[in-house]
Amino acid sequence: MNAAGEFHAKPVTMVVNGNSIVAIVAPRTHLADFLREQQLLTGTHLGCEHGVCGACTILLDGEPARSCIAFAVACDGRRITTIEGLDDDAVAAELREAFTAEHGLQCGFCTPGMLISARDLVLRKPDADDATIRLEMSGNLCRCTGYVGIVNAIRRVMDARKARLE
Repeated sequence: MNAAGEFHAKPVTMVVNGNSIVAIVAPRTHLADFLREQQLLTGTHLGCEHGVCGACTILLDGEPARSCIAFAVACDGRRITTIEGLDDDAVAAELREAFTAEHGLQCGFCTPGMLISARDLVLRKPDADDATIRLEMSGNLCRCTGYVGIVNAIRRVMDARKARLE
C-alpha cells in the first residue's frame, strides 16, 4: 500500500492449463476474475461469488477449489487447471459424453464446475455408491436438472471404467 492507501498490483507466476504465465494483478483480484478477464478462460463461471454454488470450481494443484474466493496473488507459483485445460483429459471426455447421454445438463451454467468436481470424484472414489456421489457433489448446485441425470452420468462413467479394469 502506498501513502495514499492504494494497493499496488503484484506480479504473479503460475501455470494455467499447462502454460507458464506471468501477470500483474491487483491484490484484491479474485482468481475467477483473473482467469475470466485477464486469461479469457470464460469456462470458469461466477455464480454466488461466495464459494457456495461450485460454478467457479477449478483445479488448484490438482485439487478442486473455488476460484471466486481465492485471490490470484495467493496462487503465485501454483498450478491451475480450468475446464478448458481438461479438453484432452480422458475422464473429462467420458463425463462430457455421459452428461449428454444422461441429460445431466440443461442450461449449462453449472456444468464446468460439475465436470471438474465429478472428475475428481471418479478418480478419488471410483467405487462410490449413489448416496456418496450425491454427498460428494453437494457442493455443486444446479437449478435445472434435479441431479438425477448428473448422478446417473457419474455412475455411468464409474461403471464403464470399472468394467474396463475387469
